[in-house]
Amino acid sequence: MKLATLKSGNRDGRLVVVSKDLSRCVAVPDLAATMQGVLDNWEAVSPKLSEIAQKLENDTSFGEKFDESATHSPLPRAYQWADGSAYVNHVELVRRARGAEMPPSFWTDPLMYQGGSDSFLAPHDPIRVADEAYGIDMEGEIAVIVDDVPMGANLEQARAAIRLIMIANDVSLRGLIPGELGKGFGFFHGKPSSAFSPVAVTPEELGDAWDGAKLNLPLLIDYNGAPFGKANAGIDMTFDFGELIAHAAKTRPLCAGSIIGSGTVSNKLDDGPGKSITEGGDGYSCIAEIRMIETINSGKPVTPFMKFGDTVRIEMKDANGASIFGAIDQKVEKYTPTDA
Repeated sequence: MKLATLKSGNRDGRLVVVSKDLSRCVAVPDLAATMQGVLDNWEAVSPKLSEIAQKLENDTSFGEKFDESATHSPLPRAYQWADGSAYVNHVELVRRARGAEMPPSFWTDPLMYQGGSDSFLAPHDPIRVADEAYGIDMEGEIAVIVDDVPMGANLEQARAAIRLIMIANDVSLRGLIPGELGKGFGFFHGKPSSAFSPVAVTPEELGDAWDGAKLNLPLLIDYNGAPFGKANAGIDMTFDFGELIAHAAKTRPLCAGSIIGSGTVSNKLDDGPGKSITEGGDGYSCIAEIRMIETINSGKPVTPFMKFGDTVRIEMKDANGASIFGAIDQKVEKYTPTDA
């Protein structure tokens, strides 16, 4: 089953069930007006939504045209957005580039931060930033939406709580992050609003690509119209989503509608740093990673962060080349107070 939220003039949008090929959709106001409404009553509502999804597949005249550009984030706002750093290769490169040792605990205890969840970007809306000097970067990720998770949940409970899967662009402002981390109190200004895919899908939609806790497909990233990354999200993921969810629920319960992110998808190459697609590698899911590798190899970064006018497209396709979640397709623009 595939679900999306259309923009409709209110904060939480209008829930629709979407056909597998992303061509048609149908609203279901009698069952749930919003995505959060579905998640709050998943056991009762999801079987009825599945019946509607099947009707969309059986009857091509059923529903209305689905337009990705008219969607909001599947959850336009969420009770919680907790982003991990499951690809420890990425963390290792960050520290290596600045000559810092990797604490052994990073391989056994996930890193996670709590991001802002009150104002997600729509998948085709611009990334508005006040100053290019902030160091604008994309971060291609996988994310899951969970049902209620009890405090202290074990891995089985955590994996069973996964209801929907998305892809994400966790926008980062790299120039602001070091100063914030230096205060010893985590991210805030360096992590503006994130964007998620037009469509969220249930695990069974992914077939064999979903193993219950990892998504084993390449995350495709185009930067300014050229291939930039195709790292496989199931490779080099040190902590799977069950482990990330259990980590988030260690000392508190998670409520239905909480979003857990994987962190930047990152693959090694021959047990070392990856290479760009033009060099025969799988590329990168963020600009920071290629800058780290440039620093390791030549002493300084060369690739600049994003500028106003730059574009990024993030997508994932199935074995037949069909888009699974739709595409995050964004342009960086200068923010002015009149945009508010």
